[in-house]
Amino acid sequence: MEKFDVVVIGAGPAGSTASYLLAKEGLSVLQVERGQTAGSKNVSGGLLYSKPIVDIFPEFWSKAPVERAITNHQIVMLGNEASTSMDYYNETAARPPYNAFSVLRAQFDPWLAKQAEDAGAATITGVTVDALKIENGRVVGIQAGPDEILADVVVIAEGTRSLLLKNAGLREEYHPHDVSLGVKEVIALPESVIEDRFLCTSETGTAYTLVGSTLGIEGGGFIYTNKKSISLGVVVKIDSLYKSKKQPHQVLDAFKSHPAVARLVRGGEVVEYSAQTVHRGGFHLASKMYGDGYVVAGSAARMLLNNVLTLRGMDYAIVSAAVAAKAILAAREKGVYDAAALSVYEKLWQQTVLYQDWKTFKDAYPLLENQRLFEMYPNLVCNLMEMLLSPSNQASPKALKALLDEINGKVSMFTLAKDVLQISKGIVL
Repeated sequence: MEKFDVVVIGAGPAGSTASYLLAKEGLSVLQVERGQTAGSKNVSGGLLYSKPIVDIFPEFWSKAPVERAITNHQIVMLGNEASTSMDYYNETAARPPYNAFSVLRAQFDPWLAKQAEDAGAATITGVTVDALKIENGRVVGIQAGPDEILADVVVIAEGTRSLLLKNAGLREEYHPHDVSLGVKEVIALPESVIEDRFLCTSETGTAYTLVGSTLGIEGGGFIYTNKKSISLGVVVKIDSLYKSKKQPHQVLDAFKSHPAVARLVRGGEVVEYSAQTVHRGGFHLASKMYGDGYVVAGSAARMLLNNVLTLRGMDYAIVSAAVAAKAILAAREKGVYDAAALSVYEKLWQQTVLYQDWKTFKDAYPLLENQRLFEMYPNLVCNLMEMLLSPSNQASPKALKALLDEINGKVSMFTLAKDVLQISKGIVL
């Protein structure tokens, strides 16, 4: 029976980061990935925010297979046939340390896993961990088929579902209310078309956050430019999807058929399709991060920030894994890996900027429950702009009157005021 200092379950950004940092410190590390290659089981829009992770992987952009530096962000509201957008551009985001990069996980994750291997971690792929091995209430290793592998501490970075934790009785069942479904396509387009269509250079790109055109289901869409493709998808609440009796591909097709989206993907070829459950994330949904003999990192610990304007997961996975590695190293100095020794993980996590961002936007979560935000209000805004920008044979109203005319019979002033307050608390005040 083999024994390692650390066994890491999963070779996504969290698992590979933990493996890399721990192996670099001389610990014997085994990383186990159920996919045939690192990243083959992941679904992500593919936006990696660089500043939170630059201390962990200095100047990673010069070595890692990143796609484009994102200099342009657009927030788009999709009405029935129209769209209204807010455009943000920053030239400094095209220079180190940049702001964010689009990445393709099928390329980025293997690179990150190789950093762990180069640091000394042993990696095996195509192997499913069937269970956590527990003795006297403590995690002491893993069970993979007929093989048992022991470890002083196990890093659980297996992704959203975290079935190992659930089956071991170490976490509660997730409520469907708190889980979304992400459906994504990678659509190939020539580089010249991407640069002309999205008004970017050969090195820079655009990220879109889109609200509306999801068949009335709470959720939103995203589009990110890669070098020779675009990543496009929707993330919608699973319970709302179930109630709607719609299939995921129907929601994605409706999103893609909107005129504002259709013109961006015109002529493209779908080269990848994937779907996976994702946590909706949020400060109040934080799960248990450690216990006797184990720590949990990345999406397995619900490390995700969704403040409606941005959806961040990869930087949260990497930073949480780095903090978990620090906790393991601190426990190693004490020579014990029980819950008390590993509890420093949570304390260190609470000192990070990412935790503070989590806390700052804790009131954004209720916005994801407000169905009006995903159907009525995008239409209202687009109709308002239509009234103001399309003169007819009748006198044009001023903005306030146009707004009042538009909401008349659709939403009460009380409900509108309540929604404005909710939006303000979530992302403004």
